[in-house]
Amino acid sequence: MNIKTTYLPTLLAGAMITIPEAIAGTAVTSGEICGGDSGHKTDKDRPNILWLTFEDTSFYEFGCYGNSDVSTPVIDSLAANGLLFSNVWSNAPQSSPARSSLITGCYATTYGMDVHPVAYDTPENILFPQLLRDAGYYCTNNRKTHYNTTTDNGSCWDECSKTASYKSPHRKDGQPFFSVYNTVTSHMGRIRTFHTDGRRDYTEEGIYPQLLKLPPHVPDLPEIRSDYAGHLEAVQDVDTWVGLFLEDLRKEGLDDDTIIFIFSDHGGCLPRGKGYIYETGLHVPLIVYFPEKWKHLAPDCKASVYDRPAGFVDLAPSVLSLAGVRPPEYMQGKALMGRYAAEGPDLHFAFAANHLHHFTPVRAVSDGKYKYIRSYMPYRQFALRNYYQWGMPSNKAWDALVLGGHNTNPEWAQPFDVHPAEMLFDLEADPFELHDLSGDAEYAGILEDFRGKLSEHIRNTADLGFFLPDSRKDVVLYNMVREEKYPLEELWTLAETACTATEEDIPALVEAACSKYADFRFWAAAGLAQLATEGKLEERPEILERLITDENPYVACEAAYTLVWCGDAEKGLSRLLNPREESERKIGYSALEALSLHPELKDTLLRYCLDDLSEKAETLPRKENEDAGLMARGILVNLGRLDIRLLHGEEAYMQGLKLNHGRRSMTPEP
Repeated sequence: MNIKTTYLPTLLAGAMITIPEAIAGTAVTSGEICGGDSGHKTDKDRPNILWLTFEDTSFYEFGCYGNSDVSTPVIDSLAANGLLFSNVWSNAPQSSPARSSLITGCYATTYGMDVHPVAYDTPENILFPQLLRDAGYYCTNNRKTHYNTTTDNGSCWDECSKTASYKSPHRKDGQPFFSVYNTVTSHMGRIRTFHTDGRRDYTEEGIYPQLLKLPPHVPDLPEIRSDYAGHLEAVQDVDTWVGLFLEDLRKEGLDDDTIIFIFSDHGGCLPRGKGYIYETGLHVPLIVYFPEKWKHLAPDCKASVYDRPAGFVDLAPSVLSLAGVRPPEYMQGKALMGRYAAEGPDLHFAFAANHLHHFTPVRAVSDGKYKYIRSYMPYRQFALRNYYQWGMPSNKAWDALVLGGHNTNPEWAQPFDVHPAEMLFDLEADPFELHDLSGDAEYAGILEDFRGKLSEHIRNTADLGFFLPDSRKDVVLYNMVREEKYPLEELWTLAETACTATEEDIPALVEAACSKYADFRFWAAAGLAQLATEGKLEERPEILERLITDENPYVACEAAYTLVWCGDAEKGLSRLLNPREESERKIGYSALEALSLHPELKDTLLRYCLDDLSEKAETLPRKENEDAGLMARGILVNLGRLDIRLLHGEEAYMQGLKLNHGRRSMTPEP
């Protein structure tokens, strides 16, 4: 595998992840979670472990992963002398659900922690650093947490602050440490400047925008070249930042005793990266360096490249194993290294719940060769806006190219279109997932096989990601479904039916629409919406009249979406424009945004929505990422009534000038 010249994932062999029955069928208790066997003799028998994490960066953006447009000598050297993981997923393409998987060693969907970036009540004692503390480690975090739990995110650390350090005076002499440092120097905020006017000259950093080799999933536009150059500058700053820690470890005499992990929290900043369940959102760089003294704890690899599938769920059990602590059985990841190393999985699994205000569950599975993506609301386009991300000039330019009718490459428009419920990609031949094979009869057997693997995984991990966001409030969902014997199997089957519904499924969907459970009614409405979008709902079911008045706004808005497609645009759009509570407005606007991306509905929406949206675009707040005023303006952009450059308002121009002159600092320091 020559990763320095190309990305060639390997078809891997091994054992499929299985989840103990205890986690799948019973509530977690403190006793179950806090189990663990240390087995160490003295502190000298245990290594220090340092995580150096950064943000929003895809694997292909480092020299050691084959990028010749960037200079990353420090990390490249660590990769050459350590272990480069060539096939790692963050399990989620957004920061909070990815970190929730990191900190628990379980898929965030198991605890209902998958909605970004919302904290919900979860079981106690699921944050793994506490197990290290119990085994005698000093654990510090400086200082990013962002776990989707109402549990105090700092409670599992000895120190969690902007001054937390492995050099803490509270750490006992010789006490082993687990320390996490996170820099935001590469965060999307660095290039979220609304425009490119006044940007620094990146050639002074050795980065030449006009000479960059762009990945094929994005169009060649000046804004995209500028954003990519700005992000590569950030990658070089990350490299410098890592060097600060290497020097400090040497100065403190800790370098021979510290295993170092270097990785990004998820994929990168270019359009269709962060937030999307493609490889550009999931596939991250991971380098692990073992000093000579601790190389016996490294995975058994013939070369310095680990090419089996690995994910964030594997990092918690791996760290425990390095520390001599037996990972508890409830963890769904595998220890890839250390005393309790196990054979790694042969499959990746990933999930996404939402693009901020757009609830659109998606799941994926890959063996490194093929990748299967299942979208449970395929009539909702992937490019429904995250209005923070749309502050990037590249996203605005991408949007204008496609929606302005100037695009000449249908591959670049894929996220703006409705998509199949099931997609299949050959990652070796098509690493940027531009050519869907799901409709090719030659791959029907592979498609069916991966469909089954994903369905099994959802059940093995007791996936709670099909519950609506408001069904998770004020309840420990993980415990509730077990204590009340909630019909999870029926919910999973209904969601799977909804996204591939046929006319034969209409009676079952109508029956589910009468359920006492709001989540069942929602997925029933989603199934009817899918049929309506495809023109397969010839006779409008009477149940829609009840659903549009449902007490749950998600249910009512999905029914309203369906009514628009069924020819009753006035009633459907009225419900989406007029929420019962102002706090529910964004749910309706999400459906409106999806509708507004259909050219055949443009005239209808202009007739019924233009005046209302124009008023709300000026009167509703739009300063924050999720403000409804931004959503109203975004819908007007889709309808051709607002220039995308004015999406965030004229005042954003001056803010962008200031940001383009600035540069994020390389902090925190050791």
